[in-house]
Amino acid sequence: MEMKGIAARVYRLLAASFLSLVAVTAHASSVESMRLWAAPDHARLVFDLSSATTANVFSLANPRRLVIDLDDTQMDTDPSTLPLHDSAITSVRTGSREGGGLRVVLELDRAIEPRHFTLTPNDQYGHRLVVDLEYPGESAVENPIDPIEAMIREQEIQVQRASAQAQLPGIEAPSVNEAPAEVLEAKPHPRRDIIIAVDAGHGGEDPGAIGPSGTREKDVVLEIARRLAAEINGTPGFKAVLTRDGDYYIGLRQRTTLAREQKADFFVSLHADAFTSPRPQGSSVYALSQRGATSETAQWLADSENRSDLIGGVDGSLSLRDKDQVLRGVLLDLTMTATLNDSLSIGGQVLEQLERVNRLHKSRVEQAGFMVLKSPDIPSLLIELGFISNPDEERKLRDPVHQTGLSRAVFSGLREHFERFPPPASLLAWQRDNQRSPSSNEYRIQSGDTLSAIAIRHGVPVNQLKQANDLNGDVIRVGQVLQIPSS
Repeated sequence: MEMKGIAARVYRLLAASFLSLVAVTAHASSVESMRLWAAPDHARLVFDLSSATTANVFSLANPRRLVIDLDDTQMDTDPSTLPLHDSAITSVRTGSREGGGLRVVLELDRAIEPRHFTLTPNDQYGHRLVVDLEYPGESAVENPIDPIEAMIREQEIQVQRASAQAQLPGIEAPSVNEAPAEVLEAKPHPRRDIIIAVDAGHGGEDPGAIGPSGTREKDVVLEIARRLAAEINGTPGFKAVLTRDGDYYIGLRQRTTLAREQKADFFVSLHADAFTSPRPQGSSVYALSQRGATSETAQWLADSENRSDLIGGVDGSLSLRDKDQVLRGVLLDLTMTATLNDSLSIGGQVLEQLERVNRLHKSRVEQAGFMVLKSPDIPSLLIELGFISNPDEERKLRDPVHQTGLSRAVFSGLREHFERFPPPASLLAWQRDNQRSPSSNEYRIQSGDTLSAIAIRHGVPVNQLKQANDLNGDVIRVGQVLQIPSS
């Protein structure tokens, strides 16, 4: 009898162990939390998992839904706490899937294009499933430029460049077959705004560096970016475009793409520096270096910033070393050289202004391989506003007064450059032209005039005539007033 009792107890223990094992196996993973970020053109939903799992994501219509099935997974959090406002998601339903596992259903109020991927643990998070809901036809910025308008503008620029290259320098006699100027009514000066793309680094699930008191880089740079945008928009002749205006992530390449789509004249990316020691402090300004970083610190920073794209969704198999083929070719090499020269010039002026409100960590513009600076046609800077790892600077970066001082310093440097070198057709260029010496000669174009004939009549080279009037091509308009440079 005693042996039978012992055997029974052993059997019950084994059975309990087996059932426990089955229960654990049946739910090999659990959803520990869910996080949602809403951007103007997409939403990102992140599932924090206790362990790796397999997911199947598919869409349903009438009504619109997105179904997320997770194998061998259970829900250990409350999805009703997700901030659904400003996203395409109206509600979230969960339940057990037929055959086992977890089913999450997102009710949607618009068409989406879903994509998903998994991320392995890092220093901050464990296993994650990331589901992106992209909104077709939506833009990441307000008032986007129409793509057809942008294409036409690009074609006009190309035609003007080709015409300028075909024009021989010096005084030219008019050809017997030379066509007269286009008989068009003179259009008013465009007086366009100079567009500054302001990029707040990091965002969403990428907090950036974190200070000793818990201050997150993504939060302070967004606040300073908003203040900088307000400074820009409050100045006649300037307009700001924010690459992000909320707590969501944008890929590094997409940030420069947005700037290009908006025809930005300049791109500035704002960050807060960090180091393993709390001692370093001060602001730094970086421009792109084609040959790599100019110092060990610059190279380390470039690597750390570029790695944030891994958090943003790259699956880890893609090298983040830039191999942009756009830079190939002699013409684009020359364009990049001019762009870098402008970046370095503007960076020096920004440094001078920053020194008035904060200590400088580097007294000259550094150069490094930051991904967001790799644009061949838009001058750009990355500004490390201060060391968030330094307790004193962390406190200052949170201070609204200091934030305003930093934003004003950055804009003062940019404005100083563009007042000296205003882009063609801009309000600042118009103001410069109208402030020229009254002794300058003027000529109003008549029907039948050509640039070469006007140049000969006034004894000046054609190229000087073009330069004095910011002309990129040969098209002139009846009624247009030309400034005649002194010979």
